[in-house]
Amino acid sequence: MPNKHNNKSAANEHVDNEKSGTADQSHQFQAGTTTDRQEDEWKHREPYKVHGDDDQFPAKWTGGCHCGKVQYQLSREKPLASKFCHCTTCQRLHGSPFQWAAIFHKTDINFTHGIHDLGWYDPTNKSNTHHLPCKVQCSFCRTPIMDEGRNMILLFPTLIEGINEGDAREAFKPTCHMFYTQRVVDFTDDGIVKWQGLDNMSNLVDDHGKVLVEFEEGMKPDQMDEKKRKTLTDGKFNQTERQEKELKI
Repeated sequence: MPNKHNNKSAANEHVDNEKSGTADQSHQFQAGTTTDRQEDEWKHREPYKVHGDDDQFPAKWTGGCHCGKVQYQLSREKPLASKFCHCTTCQRLHGSPFQWAAIFHKTDINFTHGIHDLGWYDPTNKSNTHHLPCKVQCSFCRTPIMDEGRNMILLFPTLIEGINEGDAREAFKPTCHMFYTQRVVDFTDDGIVKWQGLDNMSNLVDDHGKVLVEFEEGMKPDQMDEKKRKTLTDGKFNQTERQEKELKI
């Protein structure tokens, strides 16, 4: 497993800056080192609250940005879910064919370095303010760090140390493709469920975007999940037992 970072220096980072007189009044698009303004209240809450040595944060994974200013730990062995998103917004914001996102609770992360080197982007209002949901990045090298939602965070596994190794690849293995019909690259025979939009809230499609199970208006996610499982296991699409297993239904 990756080594833990020193929590003590991170916990006292803003205190040292205040004492040395180097604290600035950064615009809100960059975190800055001040802690007393109303717009700085986010610094005292998860996912940004720094855990000191007394918290005994059980780090399972470590990650960080390209330049190394922003570094963090994760306490959960596996994400709550891991997904590929092919929507055009993710394509444009990440400059890549799709976004690979792993979902965690906000309490699962501990920033050990760079808490004051973060920046935000609100894609809905196209603003730099810390308004949920928003994109979080390193304000220096601009590496995307995570998406912060109202209740969860979506981390990007490619920032995890050792992600190309067996244990990490298995832990962060994606469970589905979302917005697959907006894809710019095909994924055939990968055995991962593909959705036209959000998982269990849109049509289930095949590798080529053809509808396999239709999402009905007003359905709840658990109802769609049940319909998906029943339709596929009933053999409506003449799937073999092996194919059903690969679809992880």
